[in-house]
Amino acid sequence: MPSVALAAIVKYCDQTLRTREVNDYDKAVNGLQMQNSGKVTKIAATVDASLATIQLAIAAKTDLLMVHHGLFWGSRQPWTGKNHELIRLLVENDLAVYSSHLPLDLHPKLGNNAQLGAALGLKNLKPFFASHGQKIGMQARHRISRDELAERLRRATGTTPIILPGGPERCERIGIVTGGAGAELTVAAAEGVDTFITGEGPHWTYALAEECGLNTFYGGHYATETFGVKALAADLSRKFKVPWEFLDHPTGL
Repeated sequence: MPSVALAAIVKYCDQTLRTREVNDYDKAVNGLQMQNSGKVTKIAATVDASLATIQLAIAAKTDLLMVHHGLFWGSRQPWTGKNHELIRLLVENDLAVYSSHLPLDLHPKLGNNAQLGAALGLKNLKPFFASHGQKIGMQARHRISRDELAERLRRATGTTPIILPGGPERCERIGIVTGGAGAELTVAAAEGVDTFITGEGPHWTYALAEECGLNTFYGGHYATETFGVKALAADLSRKFKVPWEFLDHPTGL
């Protein structure tokens, strides 16, 4: 079975995603989070690193797991109980874990926002939505009815979106920030979009969407963030000539 050096994949990912340059939450810990013995024969991609997805990766006979939400968002100390089981499985099965959060969100080709925008048929995507000192989303000018856009989002994600119809029935300027940006509707509105697509948001944002005059689509945190890891794993597969597989473990959130 053909193999490639883990170090070569990590170097390529770090350079392509600008892992050390992109600002992120402290707990994101972007980059290689768990090494293996140094060889990769198959890549798995999934949204969240967890005991369940690690078990799926082992069952799929992979030795590198690419994730969007890594191992360290919550406390992993002490290494007892389920934490011990998780690290034992990683070590015993020689499974490496590479995580990319905001670097993957904002990538202009492989990123969640760019990929979702393309899946929605949006063209000429431009950077949008300031966070951590950089633009992490994408926006486009595109005339489409609110209902048609909702249907395109449903087809792209496989999930029926929640719609807060605070803006015009006909959308003209659409912004995308996948994941959990619903509490930041004022940031989106301030950048001039009339329609904002993200994953999830709090209850009180219904009234805020009305006050901002902003159509808001909650397409699911998980569902809107499957795109980047798939695109990254497919890109790695093409470059390094190793197979890849997407491990679907939806949260429903």
